[in-house]
Amino acid sequence: MTPTARILLLGSGELGREFTISAKRLGAHVIACDSYAGAPAMQVADEFEIFSMLDADALEAVIEKRKPDFIVPEVEAIRTEVLKDFEDRGFNVVPSARATQMTMNRDRIREVAAVELGLHTSKYLYAESLAEMQAAVAKVGMPCVVKPVMSSSGKGQSTLRSASDIAKAWDYAVAGMRGDRVCVIVEAFVAFDYEITLLTIRTREGVLFCPPIGHRQERGDYMESWQPTAMSPKALKSAQDMARKVVDNLGGYGLFGVEFFVVGETVIFSELSPRPHDTGMVTLISQNLSEFDLHARAILGLPIPVITQYGAAASAVILADRQADNFRITGLKEALTPETKGIEVDVRVFGKPTTRPYRRMGVALALAQGGDTDTARAAARAAAARVKIAYD
Repeated sequence: MTPTARILLLGSGELGREFTISAKRLGAHVIACDSYAGAPAMQVADEFEIFSMLDADALEAVIEKRKPDFIVPEVEAIRTEVLKDFEDRGFNVVPSARATQMTMNRDRIREVAAVELGLHTSKYLYAESLAEMQAAVAKVGMPCVVKPVMSSSGKGQSTLRSASDIAKAWDYAVAGMRGDRVCVIVEAFVAFDYEITLLTIRTREGVLFCPPIGHRQERGDYMESWQPTAMSPKALKSAQDMARKVVDNLGGYGLFGVEFFVVGETVIFSELSPRPHDTGMVTLISQNLSEFDLHARAILGLPIPVITQYGAAASAVILADRQADNFRITGLKEALTPETKGIEVDVRVFGKPTTRPYRRMGVALALAQGGDTDTARAAARAAAARVKIAYD
């Protein structure tokens, strides 16, 4: 069979795995790439390549070799200048080379949002050394949040509440950085009522939105998410208007995960990922088309029907607690047996070949048809707690 499209997937984690499944269901041929063998998406893809996305020569060689119809980044740490060169030569970078360049570093997307588009953001400054960070903290004030400009899953992020901890926060941020650029963003702490991810789909026919997803973080990383999260019509419209402005500015087609803080009726832009979002894994159970299905359809230019919610739903992560190569996942029978009537439960095991402290190894999902998000959240947490990682 001739595939509907040849997709080069740059990054093969759990999000890439689910995207690969969605793309293959639509007849695509997927080549999954990552820096190590046996990455989750490689296990379900048609072919794979192993190299560092930050190696410009290796990235160029793989694109030349594979000649894909679509280059689909799943990670931030990529030589985006290589993607720009190939886009200029006629290759289709998803959603666009400019989007990958602007979102690879938090400072660039913040400048797009705050300076170019005038979106409401928290006060912020950048620092490329400990001395610059000390000066930035003095201007921004405490408490404040310190993040590497390039990282993933909350790595290197901390909340700074005392001047005596500035050096520690700097070291932690540097240790969590990805890529080869040493820079942090110092943001004023926002005492938000709640935070959301607004999954925003840019298609050839216009911009679509999924119902807002609430989420809870620890160590800057997502622990659980739920959909829908209650928002006033005014706040929701404000979030949608801002999301539309920023994705239209970045261009291209696909799904974007746009994050906001909400304080009463005030919505504050936080971050954006030009790809499916980890908090959006709840859509694997909450709606008729998951975020991965929506990304694949938008990329391929296929119709997207009305996005339908099945009910209140939630996700909860399954974490490892140590470094190990030999381990087993147990407790699936118990996890997949819901305690409450009217609750549907599912578990996705990511298939990562090794564990380390706080590494996401799977996710538990719960759907409460006719129920509320609190019920779904409790069910997802209970299911996640029953899944055990047994170390051999």
